Amino acid sequence: MKKIISVFLVACVFVSGFVFGVNAEDDALRFGADGKFTVLQITDPQDDAYAAHGLKEFINKAIEQTDPDFIVITGDIVEDSRAGDISDDKVFQEGVTVDGDYAATLANVQKACADIFAPVEAAGIPYAISQGNNDYKSGITNKDWLEIYTSYPNNMTVDMSDDEEGKIDCYIPVLSSDSDEPAFGLWMLDNGKGFTSGQLAWFSAYDNGGVPSVVFEHVPVDDIGNLYEECNVWDEGALIDGTESYRLNGDLAYGHAEGIVKPGATTSEFETWRYKNVVGAFFGHWHTSGYTGVWNGVTLGMTYGCQFSKAGPYGVRTIVLDENTGSIETELYVYKNGEFSVQVDEPYAEYGSAFEEAIANVINFFKNIFTALTYLLKF
Repeated sequence: MKKIISVFLVACVFVSGFVFGVNAEDDALRFGADGKFTVLQITDPQDDAYAAHGLKEFINKAIEQTDPDFIVITGDIVEDSRAGDISDDKVFQEGVTVDGDYAATLANVQKACADIFAPVEAAGIPYAISQGNNDYKSGITNKDWLEIYTSYPNNMTVDMSDDEEGKIDCYIPVLSSDSDEPAFGLWMLDNGKGFTSGQLAWFSAYDNGGVPSVVFEHVPVDDIGNLYEECNVWDEGALIDGTESYRLNGDLAYGHAEGIVKPGATTSEFETWRYKNVVGAFFGHWHTSGYTGVWNGVTLGMTYGCQFSKAGPYGVRTIVLDENTGSIETELYVYKNGEFSVQVDEPYAEYGSAFEEAIANVINFFKNIFTALTYLLKF
């Protein structure tokens, strides 16, 4: 029944044109006269029934700074349970889950969503969600998640896939500036509890007319590891993994990484993206990593979270679609002291002499050890 209802609702968007505040003729997602369309990605608020102090201001300032046409929240809307939170009025506790009491848990989820969605709704900006692992760990069914999403006028999240697990996947077209033909597409894919063969089959079979598109998921695909290279522990930007060290490959990627995915993976999902004309894919989940790179023609990006009960960095990302070129441009914004600024990424240093390099290697060694220790303490 859930699938039938979801398909009907999606049909209403494009046929009758009045669902979730979107009119197929007047209010559909559409490129501006300049041929540009801006998406704001927010990820990992991981909130509960007691809103983190500053979260509403964070969202409001992100909207004000980036002036988006659409917003995507890439999962972990809520935290299931956690100790040590001092970011809200429920001191040293965080989480929506009430053991053995589904109704109380659902009420907490509804309250957390209300706090997070309120500034977006107030701004009148359409938005959609891709589920995160903590959203699943809360114990709330996807049926109830969908009922929450569809209760908000500007929330365009629906379930269009027909997988047995009931994952929440949808595709939203962005119409051309001068016609009612789609010029770009946005995929919200639910990999909060893995990405199944049923989801992949739906994605592969869905006919979007071959227009360029962008994928939003919570957990990064393993292919993102191909933006890394093996290095020495004393190299600038090195991240330590046991006896091995890796860092972002400066020829492919730029930004700030604190977690490692080893290079070498080629997933069936990524290969499907390539022949489906996916030009970019953006993720959350890691909270403190914010970087961008290109692998096999697809722009891949990790975006900072905004769970204030955990250590930063915090931030958001913009993805600007260009209908004239079929390409995208993306920027990361870092949130510090109540303000956003564009992340400035510097290339790895080049040294004028062997002596300078030797001194830098010693400094980098201790800096990289410190980074590894602080990363462990953050979680």
